[in-house]
Amino acid sequence: MYKDPIVEEIHKYREEYAKSFNYDLKAIFEDLRKKQICSGRKFVTLPIKKVSNKSLKT
Repeated sequence: MYKDPIVEEIHKYREEYAKSFNYDLKAIFEDLRKKQICSGRKFVTLPIKKVSNKSLKT
């Protein structure tokens, strides 16, 4: 199987990042939220789309 060096590098970075937070998703989320706020960029918050039960039926 072909291994893309760019994808491998991303996987390595992702693993190191998660490991630095002891794989704690809450801590990772809080860190990403801080980075988002500190970036100074504007972000759009969209309302949650509610799905009706009818659309879930097959």
